[in-house]
Amino acid sequence: MRCFFTRPAPFNTCTFGKDQTGSISIFALVLFLLMAMMGGLAIDVMRHEQVRVRLQNTLDRCTLMAASLNQTLNAETVVRDCIAKDGLTSQLASVQATQSENFRDVTTVGMAPVKPFFLHMMGINEFDAHATSAANQKINNIEIALVLDVSGSMGGAKLANLKAAASEFVSTVLSANVDNRVSIAIVPYNAQVNLGPVLRAKYNAIDQHGVADVNCLEIPASAYSSLSLSRTAPLRMMAYADISFGTNKTNSAIAPTDVSFALPNYANVSCKQTPVNTVRLPSQNIAALQAQINGLQAGGNTSIMLGMKWGVTLLDPTARPMFNEFVADGAMPATLEGRPFEYDDEDSLKIVILMTDGEHVSHRSVTDSYKSGPSPIYKSEGDANYSMFHASRAGADKFWVPHLGVWQATPWSNATNTGVAVQQNWEQIWSNLKMSYVSWQFYARALGTSTATRNTIYNDMNNSFQAIVASVPTMDAQLQQSCGLAKAQNVIVYGIAFEAPAVGQAQISECSTSPSHYYNANGLEIASAFRSIANNITQLKLTQ
Repeated sequence: MRCFFTRPAPFNTCTFGKDQTGSISIFALVLFLLMAMMGGLAIDVMRHEQVRVRLQNTLDRCTLMAASLNQTLNAETVVRDCIAKDGLTSQLASVQATQSENFRDVTTVGMAPVKPFFLHMMGINEFDAHATSAANQKINNIEIALVLDVSGSMGGAKLANLKAAASEFVSTVLSANVDNRVSIAIVPYNAQVNLGPVLRAKYNAIDQHGVADVNCLEIPASAYSSLSLSRTAPLRMMAYADISFGTNKTNSAIAPTDVSFALPNYANVSCKQTPVNTVRLPSQNIAALQAQINGLQAGGNTSIMLGMKWGVTLLDPTARPMFNEFVADGAMPATLEGRPFEYDDEDSLKIVILMTDGEHVSHRSVTDSYKSGPSPIYKSEGDANYSMFHASRAGADKFWVPHLGVWQATPWSNATNTGVAVQQNWEQIWSNLKMSYVSWQFYARALGTSTATRNTIYNDMNNSFQAIVASVPTMDAQLQQSCGLAKAQNVIVYGIAFEAPAVGQAQISECSTSPSHYYNANGLEIASAFRSIANNITQLKLTQ
């Protein structure tokens, strides 16, 4: 206590009061402590933000890298490797990746512990930094080629199952196509691919036979070295001819119009006469595509490489001028103008779905010399009988008349020689006569002198008229050549072996983009295969 004088001397008196000089020091101390704590909090917050920003930036960079559709590695592996390179492996909490063929979504979560310097004074001993990053990439424009086996072995239940599965696929994919970004083309194939008149007219087809609904082009071996197909280079049409070897040969004179084995039977020709098993240009019309699928018919041998070749040709950017012409002509919708897109277009994806139930079977075709052009055979306008000019025969009588079995100096017109004999071209011959009949009646009987020589000439002529287009090993190699080129351009190839033999399974598996893109289906499993592919393609569109 201190004494305070309240009056001047000598009357001063002493009173007592509190000494308050120390209170200022206490207040200053408290204020200092508060300021220190605020400064410490700022330091801790700043340290926390520095750690969080570093973690966030690393997560963002690594997540974007993993979400790229050009990234072929596993998305989680990419994230973890990227994080490790920044020394933050312990700070990665989780990685989630979802993807389909046209979509990839990656989400990463990180947590970095921060030990506070000052916040523990407030009871806060942990101040962890959290960061979350999400990235996705999607492809909007999708071009699909359905390459479907319609060979003879596909008849019955197998074809019915294929139709149901492919129809459902079309509906699933295009029902989600609300912005007209997806297109589907259909390429049915057996021994050949029948283009239909509209598509065939866009190529430089030679040896045209003029038979309606028969529009198959023979693809040269050199064309398999590219995904494109020239529209200016000449491509031979497959002749429409019955090239089956006849078993009813006879030495007797037979009028061609009187016997069944003289007339062509086109049941086994490589290029079927059909308006239904034809290529469907890219479309977005569910009903039209399903009608095409449901109209498919089984028949013929199997040339998988031809189906694949036409499938990738319809996806190749060099077909764009042709597609634009189709759009202008109304053969394709205007929404498809500008397709096929470039292979490196980041907003587009090209898909081939290749399906077969078999394996390659070599087939024969009329050789080039006998596809078209004038033949040495004449037909009488009077009685429709034939005669043939043989230049190698000695003497003046060079025309063989099969129905009489005689030689004469002029082509046969009719019995009174008042008619006109018209030289036939090879297209006309194959439209009216079986090849084996021509070999026997016009060559073997004319030039042979015994059964043995006639049989030799018959076999030689059949082998001259026709030849194997390609051997099975060559067909296998051509298929894989197209598959390899397509995959090199990031075309996704799904393969479906539908109750196929082991060799066919191996070819389709090798052609597929990866083991996960290959399906080995039996019976109704083909529906599951198509359903799985459709779900991969439409996953993003169904969840948006």
